[in-house]
Amino acid sequence: MTKKAFRGLLRGWKSCGEPRQEQTETIRFRMDQDGLTQRDLEVYIGPSGRVSEVLNKRRPLTIGMVKRFHNGLNIPYESLLAD
Repeated sequence: MTKKAFRGLLRGWKSCGEPRQEQTETIRFRMDQDGLTQRDLEVYIGPSGRVSEVLNKRRPLTIGMVKRFHNGLNIPYESLLAD
């Protein structure tokens, strides 16, 4: 992904401000595919309470979380940042 494309995705991410259904569905789909538990996501999100908040759409993903999901689980940026 080019820097220009990433910047465009980042602008879209900054404007949304709250978690979207598609983000959590994408994460849950990958969890099902790879047999991951919420505890396994602590590496990408943080403490268990934060994992729960993200999966229940009470806390938005940070850009750091998005990068860790992309690098660690090969989830496309577009799935986590697109409108």
